[in-house]
Amino acid sequence: MEHNITLITTIAAGFGLALIFGFIAEKLKTPALVGYLLAGIAIGPATPGFVADIGIASQLAEIGVMLLMFGVGLHFSLSDLLAVKRIALPGAIVQMTVATLLGIALADWWGWDFGAGLVLGLSLSCASTVVLLKAVESRGLLDTMTGRIAVGWLIVEDLVTVLILVLLPSFATLLGGSNGTETAAEPMWQTIGITLLLVSAFIAFMFIVGLRVLPWLLWQVARTGSRELFTLAVVAAAICIAYGAAALFNVSFALGAFFAGMVMRESKFSHRAAEESLPLRDAFAVLFFVSVGMLFDPAVLIDEPMRVLAVVAIIIVGKSIAAMLLVLILRYPLNTSLTVAASLGQIGEFSFILAGLGLSLELMPAEGMSLVLAGALISIAFNPIAFAVIVPVRNWILKHSAVARKYESRDDPYAELPMSTERKYLQGQVVLVGYGHVGERIGQALKDQDIPFVVAEQNRELVQDLRKQDINAVSGDATEPSVLIQAHITDAAMLVIATPDPLNIRQMIDTARTLNPAIEIVLRTRNVDETTLLRKDNVGTVFFSEEELAKSMTHHILQRFDTKT
Repeated sequence: MEHNITLITTIAAGFGLALIFGFIAEKLKTPALVGYLLAGIAIGPATPGFVADIGIASQLAEIGVMLLMFGVGLHFSLSDLLAVKRIALPGAIVQMTVATLLGIALADWWGWDFGAGLVLGLSLSCASTVVLLKAVESRGLLDTMTGRIAVGWLIVEDLVTVLILVLLPSFATLLGGSNGTETAAEPMWQTIGITLLLVSAFIAFMFIVGLRVLPWLLWQVARTGSRELFTLAVVAAAICIAYGAAALFNVSFALGAFFAGMVMRESKFSHRAAEESLPLRDAFAVLFFVSVGMLFDPAVLIDEPMRVLAVVAIIIVGKSIAAMLLVLILRYPLNTSLTVAASLGQIGEFSFILAGLGLSLELMPAEGMSLVLAGALISIAFNPIAFAVIVPVRNWILKHSAVARKYESRDDPYAELPMSTERKYLQGQVVLVGYGHVGERIGQALKDQDIPFVVAEQNRELVQDLRKQDINAVSGDATEPSVLIQAHITDAAMLVIATPDPLNIRQMIDTARTLNPAIEIVLRTRNVDETTLLRKDNVGTVFFSEEELAKSMTHHILQRFDTKT
């Protein structure tokens, strides 16, 4: 062929090898992300054979970053974050600070300057959204308190990282790098002030103008009935806003796309927008990981094995211990602390973006990117093992450590009902497990009818808020007999399990029936198979969400026709 097909060759090689390596990774029970990075290494300049065009790959990766950040913004839920703000906010900030300080200390030991150490530490401090969500979702933890803490923690990390991405170029010159402009003679305060002013102007523009225009635009496109036009509108909005943010406000593509997603979330078409953009977002995300892999030099594993080991230790050991201790200090159970620690003991896409920015600003040497990539590959591959050993590690710690046993069973004012609780709540009451969207509605209905009830909820902060509203609640995992005992299950008339947690429902039922054989049990499920099995075992009254929705819609339809006749 006489014409230039470098773009097609790069995309074909990237997608083809990513498919092969990603498939192998999944078969080995490792996240496909590891396979995508290996595909990039295979077509990168550090390995023999075919070498893809790294310049084109980098531009494709920028689109991947835009769509990744757009997806983060589209799924960003302020309400989910506020539900766990008292643990997620301090937890994420403390953990990122610890990891960053460890990275700075390690870089200083190697003889790197402060700027390189700062970028290295920040790159090691933020976990992968892709890996964490997949890990908790595959284990049925996404709707649990532990899952909500981990996701809320990650949201804070993402927001902090976005802020760092915005501010780092302004500090590049001060840190010994280059911001790519000729404005080095300007005072630092002026540079930072202008940057913050432009970012503030962009955010204000998005919330004042974008919040009105984007939902209206999606509505107009949706009225055409064209699916492909709707998909185009979503993708065009993400990329055009990201580009406009960079061109007009000197804001990074990443921040522009993030706020495009946040604003679009306010539209009633947000779920459809997420579904329609997902395939394209996933495709370009694959190219992003491939392009990152192309920057990795495998020789670092042979030339600097101790440095790689030190980086991995910060990610898996340093970050995890910091997270575990903080969760314990905030009075959450050992199992929750270990699960959160395992969830966050890895790094991913934001680490690559930060390290790449550090390279472009001449803050971090090329070796730093290879070390970050090596740490990501090893920590992501190790992550399933970390989850697998949570239960054995917890049992071993409780068996061999008197301090741990004492800490696990320590007095918690929210783990038992206050002495002032009226006696009517301790006779024939409803024990309501979970106070989320469903539990809250049930609780409100019981309150309106003056039916006594006690809430058992894992979210300690929510229990604290409920008690301020004079609602009786105990903090803890209802699978633990002590929690149901504190809710006075022995005197209860009914146990209502309002949380869709198929892994622990049976354990709650067994405990309740052991303590109170005559208790009536009502529960909800989201899974057809689980519903069938629970009804077959005659555990109680089982409500399946889709089934109940169909019944309500059918009742409404039939009632309408009965009225006409």
